[in-house]
Amino acid sequence: MTTTERTHPPTAAGERETLESWLEFHRETLAQKCAGLDDEQLRQASAPPSELSLLGLVRHMADVERIWFRLVLAAEHAPPLYFSEDDPDGEFHLSADDTWEAANSAWQAEIAHARELSAPRSLDDLSAAKRHDRQFNLRWIYVHMIEEYARHNGHADLLRERIDGATGV
Repeated sequence: MTTTERTHPPTAAGERETLESWLEFHRETLAQKCAGLDDEQLRQASAPPSELSLLGLVRHMADVERIWFRLVLAAEHAPPLYFSEDDPDGEFHLSADDTWEAANSAWQAEIAHARELSAPRSLDDLSAAKRHDRQFNLRWIYVHMIEEYARHNGHADLLRERIDGATGV
């Protein structure tokens, strides 16, 4: 398995550094789970009838980053990349044309934009837009994103083991 480097969160840091470093750790973990696989392997679904795949998870997380940072935190006009009202699970509906290169590029762009939008804000700053009729502070968004990645990294562990037997990381 080809690996990518992960930066382990500090064990004694302030709140913001702790939250940001755990979020980065989980972003890097998902990338690491995908490392060294080809597009066909990344498209492999977990087990019928589920369409869950590593490539689908990356596409899902690109949209999650987009929703919480662009749409909610900054109130930017940011339609979803992969799903729609007509296809709410579109990020998991893959074709032979869907590639790691395209999905990773979109995901990394969303991560970079999320970092830019977060940098000038305090953890207490409220989102510029509402979701589910509520505003969220940046702290809540960070914690939610850590939870979202951690849950899906568990899925990624199982998917990767099924593909090539690789475990851990």
